[in-house]
Amino acid sequence: MVADLLGPAEIRALAARLGVAPTKRLGQNFVHDPNTVRRIVTAAALDPADVVVEVGPGLGSLTLGLLPAARHVHAVEIDPVLAGALADTAGHPANLTVHHADALRITAAAFDPPPTALVANLPYNVAVPVVLHLLAELPTLRHGLVMVQKEVADRLVAGPGSKVYGVPSVKLAWYASARTAGRVPPSVFWPVPNVDSGLVAFTKREPPAAPRERVFAVVDAAFAQRRKTLRAALAGWAGGADRAATVLTAAGVDPGARGEALTVEEFAAIALAAPVPSRAAE
Repeated sequence: MVADLLGPAEIRALAARLGVAPTKRLGQNFVHDPNTVRRIVTAAALDPADVVVEVGPGLGSLTLGLLPAARHVHAVEIDPVLAGALADTAGHPANLTVHHADALRITAAAFDPPPTALVANLPYNVAVPVVLHLLAELPTLRHGLVMVQKEVADRLVAGPGSKVYGVPSVKLAWYASARTAGRVPPSVFWPVPNVDSGLVAFTKREPPAAPRERVFAVVDAAFAQRRKTLRAALAGWAGGADRAATVLTAAGVDPGARGEALTVEEFAAIALAAPVPSRAAE
């Protein structure tokens, strides 16, 4: 039987029993508000057949909310003490697998059954790399909901023309359509962070018909010097400004435009128009 959701008193008592103190190094901010957990699980729109991968379960607040809503939960925790205690906290349910692993290194082979949804309160310091790694590594993922720093949430869902549109926006758009799903105040965490958090929901989609590594190389080059025109920003990638202009024109993109104005499909067109494969960069 799954345990009840954890409140502030339970969180602190569990941490004290385990000898755990949240660390900035691992980006640990534990959710201690049951209503926030219920809100996240509801916003995740899980199907009873979904297999969830949760990254950074910590003391288990969100895990306890996910277990009754999903067929199976894979909890990936890098902290050995927290990983070792999670199953006991949850009451050893049959539909929970705890992985003591680094989410940035874990592969699809670790998961049986394969995950269909990502739902997580992600550590602030690795949120974007974790999301992109799992979307690349787990082709069975269909949708997800992640809680990240509000500033990161804004970047992930930004569209072309936005001041915060950049590399995370384009790379997430390669895999999925994303939208904001609400704001979360600092008061629901222990320790209390000095920033708001945001919920980002995403739904997997077919990527453009182009090699991902080549497209991501163009994206990285375009935003490395985002104040410059694409003709100038892509000069190093293309082998010169004139060659970059030729590739851009062939792709139907104005060489005088800037990266922040382009869709992921336009970046894909640039990659395909290049006469030689670009250097892989993700």
